[in-house]
Amino acid sequence: MNIGTLQISLSYDQLLDLIKQLPIREKVRLSQELAKETIDTRLSRLLNSFKTDELSLDTITEEVEKVRSELYVNRKGK
Repeated sequence: MNIGTLQISLSYDQLLDLIKQLPIREKVRLSQELAKETIDTRLSRLLNSFKTDELSLDTITEEVEKVRSELYVNRKGK
């Protein structure tokens, strides 16, 4: 039953005290949600750090073909 949204201001210590009152199952759910949010944030930051406009699909394809050729030559030579 969702009757609306309530917004209140809590300090960190107040929030921590409330969390400590939760049953263990709810603490686990909360922990999982926080971990998921943290992972999403870190992954987004990581992906953004690799983002570049300097690479084109042609450049990537060219490099892939070079590596494939080297692997083929090395495999054939054995």
